[in-house]
Amino acid sequence: MNPQDQPTTSDTEPPILPTERRAGVCLHIASLPGPCGIGEIGAEARAFVDKMRDMHLGVWQFLPTGPTAYGDSPYQPLSTFAGNEMLISIGDLVDMGLLVEHEVEELAKLPTGFVDYGALIPGKNRLLDTAARRFPQEASDEVQARCAAFIAANDAAWLHDYALFRILKTRHGERPWPEWTPEYVHRDEQALKDLEVDEAATIGAIKVIQFLFDHQWQRFRNHANASGILLFGDMPIYIALDSSDAWANRDILRLGEDGQPDCVAGVPPDYFSEDGQLWGNPLYDWAKHAANGYRWWIDRLQASAKLTDLVRIDHFRGFEAFWSIPADSATARVGAWEPGPGDAIFDAMKASLGVLPIVAEDLGVITPEVEALRDRHHIPGMRVLQFDVCDDDFALSDVGRNSVCYTGTHDNDTTIGWFHGSPGDIRSAEEIERTQKAVLDITGGTPETIHNDLIKAAFSTEAQLAIAPMQDYLGLGSEARLNTPGKPGGNWRWRVTDAQLTRKVCDNVADMVRASGRELTH
Repeated sequence: MNPQDQPTTSDTEPPILPTERRAGVCLHIASLPGPCGIGEIGAEARAFVDKMRDMHLGVWQFLPTGPTAYGDSPYQPLSTFAGNEMLISIGDLVDMGLLVEHEVEELAKLPTGFVDYGALIPGKNRLLDTAARRFPQEASDEVQARCAAFIAANDAAWLHDYALFRILKTRHGERPWPEWTPEYVHRDEQALKDLEVDEAATIGAIKVIQFLFDHQWQRFRNHANASGILLFGDMPIYIALDSSDAWANRDILRLGEDGQPDCVAGVPPDYFSEDGQLWGNPLYDWAKHAANGYRWWIDRLQASAKLTDLVRIDHFRGFEAFWSIPADSATARVGAWEPGPGDAIFDAMKASLGVLPIVAEDLGVITPEVEALRDRHHIPGMRVLQFDVCDDDFALSDVGRNSVCYTGTHDNDTTIGWFHGSPGDIRSAEEIERTQKAVLDITGGTPETIHNDLIKAAFSTEAQLAIAPMQDYLGLGSEARLNTPGKPGGNWRWRVTDAQLTRKVCDNVADMVRASGRELTH
């Protein structure tokens, strides 16, 4: 199928993407500027929405917002339903009277240009615990009523299990749950009841902290939507083994009695890695999901819709077929493709929820069967120019309307770093030179302006939505790369600073957006 002939949600399906062409930015919330060591969802997020208005950008895409653990990866969260406590705004808690100014001075000493997770996490957790324990005395009656409603709505579904999981993880030295003592691995009923009595105050504090995340998030989303800006989230297809979801819902996963998987998820060798990517996530027992009408997935997408207007499902191709790797493998080279749920999961979600506000991450090893699954459900796909321009047959006119066009993603180098090559680049000098020639031919640009040229190329396509990472709008090199797949550490740390978000930058972005006919009209 020619990309221009992709289904465009015409007469039979309502549109998923905005009906008018829009431009957007990809910026991890942790990468926002701010005084407390990490980007937060309070005043700093609302201020960035205002910057987006100045730039005429209509969509803010960010990475998953669940609580992170080892490696700080947002794609291995401790819960698929909980919010990342590190993103809670300390300033907003001060404004609520739950903290006082002098208590937050420790966080003000943290770096502003990158996230130092080792220093941030213990200090911020102490402040959040203090705020949660003051909550019953200091929060207004209205806010306390909202908190009670939040807990009542979420406790049985995921919140209570999440609180128990975090307490037990701390008790066991942060080890994964299959390594806990047997009564907790197997969720012994009496052991959990005793835990609830012993840790009642801590359980309550964890639930309040999750409410505070939701409370601040809804204020942030309301501000964005009132400004005409859509929030575009990201959902990993898999859940982490070391998560409250796996601990509490192991029946939907392919796990043994000891909680260990027989096979794990990943992808075969590709552009990013000669050995493939060994993610290590447990695989789903799709027969169990089918038997209960994909209820867990419906709940998951419904929870996402409460936070965002759109959501990208990472590794969409896993719904058609997934790469199954023996759990004892050292790399992802050895594995086999196994069938996914196919149409059934989307039919079930659509029957329950109506229009599915999802975008398919359909990169990597994509077969005609994957494309057909995506197109049957009118789901927009992705086009990444850093990949496409090196294809001898590619033209910008190949990018179809029902798609999101990117210069690069959070897994790519910045456009400048990619164009010039950087330390650790897996491409040869000859390959980099061919890339340079190809992108200059496609864009008609110059090496000095290549970041703007590639953005303009993305904006020029027929895609309903075109997005660039913030690093490309700023013209930054490889030093600003957010993630290098397969690299064990040092990822997810980059932050933009207030000094970089100058009037000149905003005006330049606004000019490119206006010239492409993608400006925000709200």
